[in-house]
Amino acid sequence: MDAEAPPIARPDQGNPTLSPMPVATNQDDKGTPPATDPKETKDEENHEEYHPPTSYLETIVHLFKGNIGPGLFAMGDAFKNGGLLVAPALTVVIAVVCIHCQHVLIGCSKKMRDLRGESVCADYALTVEHCFENGPMKLRRWSRTMGRLVDVFICVTQLGFCCIYFVFISTNVKQILQAYSIDMDVHLVMLLAFFPVLLSSLITNLKLLTPVSMFANVCMILGLAITLYYALKDGLPEIGERAYWTNGSQLALFFGTAIFAFEGIALVMPLKNAMRKPHQFESTLGVLNVGMFLVSVMFMFSGSVGYMKWGEHVGGSLTLNLGDSILAQAVKLMVSTGVLLGYPLQFFVAIQIMWPQTKKICGIKGRSLLGELVFRSILVVVTLGIAEMVPALGLFISLIGALCSTALALVFPPVIELIAKSEPNKGPGLWICIKNLLILVLAMLGFITGSYESLKQIVKHFGEEEQH
Repeated sequence: MDAEAPPIARPDQGNPTLSPMPVATNQDDKGTPPATDPKETKDEENHEEYHPPTSYLETIVHLFKGNIGPGLFAMGDAFKNGGLLVAPALTVVIAVVCIHCQHVLIGCSKKMRDLRGESVCADYALTVEHCFENGPMKLRRWSRTMGRLVDVFICVTQLGFCCIYFVFISTNVKQILQAYSIDMDVHLVMLLAFFPVLLSSLITNLKLLTPVSMFANVCMILGLAITLYYALKDGLPEIGERAYWTNGSQLALFFGTAIFAFEGIALVMPLKNAMRKPHQFESTLGVLNVGMFLVSVMFMFSGSVGYMKWGEHVGGSLTLNLGDSILAQAVKLMVSTGVLLGYPLQFFVAIQIMWPQTKKICGIKGRSLLGELVFRSILVVVTLGIAEMVPALGLFISLIGALCSTALALVFPPVIELIAKSEPNKGPGLWICIKNLLILVLAMLGFITGSYESLKQIVKHFGEEEQH
């Protein structure tokens, strides 16, 4: 645990607040600091003493951890809902569209930075707010509202991830205990997981999270490799035994799970701003393209192999299909550890949005490390409470993906690009309009159908539990 940095003023705000994530202050996209007076230089040095900028490797480690979690092991369930032919094709489409939207967000943020003469790109919410502020007159009055709406979606999404992490950990640990004839209720297992999760969530410095994220990545990748070995060692069934496509309601569940797996857009601007050389984030072979390409390949491979092997019996997590051997239990423990250590990174983003506002409401001034630690502890308890209420892992993942992830990944980026690229009396151009309208249609279809089907299945799940 480390003390936080002195408050940093977010662009265009009167009261200083913490930035969404530590940034290398006053650096342009090539990582070259502009000329400053000695006092500013000294202040910057003091700032970086608390939050030193991250390297290419450190940033790609965080990007991996932000995208490799329960969603990776849920892709088998997603492919079951999509079908063996349709699911891979739709996964590629969703991956390309999501990565494109992340680049759109970066482009709009850079344009607003240059327009406003600022030295650092704004975070997601402020980028949306600035785009509306500088857009058509009729949209300007919505700027503050839209910025706050993005913050709400980010917090709900990130804390939703944290709830799912609790469910994932407890479901796997319960199976491990059952293998040794210890029958413990999943709700009680969640309570046991609370204490290590809480301790990891009290790390307030992104730099200190790098080794945590690295170890989590090793656990997840090694766990996936062993899981796929289990799936492949005795061969796969004939392709004809699996469904090639499914009906509309199952496709809606597929969309929710897939978009959940790919939704890392909330981390894009914080990770870029935290880099020593920010231009390395979105370049052709930068962190975003390289990292997300590798992540997409892993999603495709785990989904197709998982569904081919276990078919309609594939679990909400591939680890739930591994059986009771010692190696299988080791994999479940390894992956659960990786997910547990990924909790603080997802948690970090929500905290950096919510804590400054909470301080203002409570009248807390200054850094108040103790206050932040108490606030973090309360939020961990809240995520535990929500996870205790909805323990159906696959359905929970699909609901969060369809409800919140869709808005952040596929709705706001095309909207702000349409605004940012609009010219007086001309509009953004035909190609920009067509492309973004297609993305918005995809988003709305997934949002409406995915949310409806997930909620319907959750209600059905609770009804079946009551009967038992």
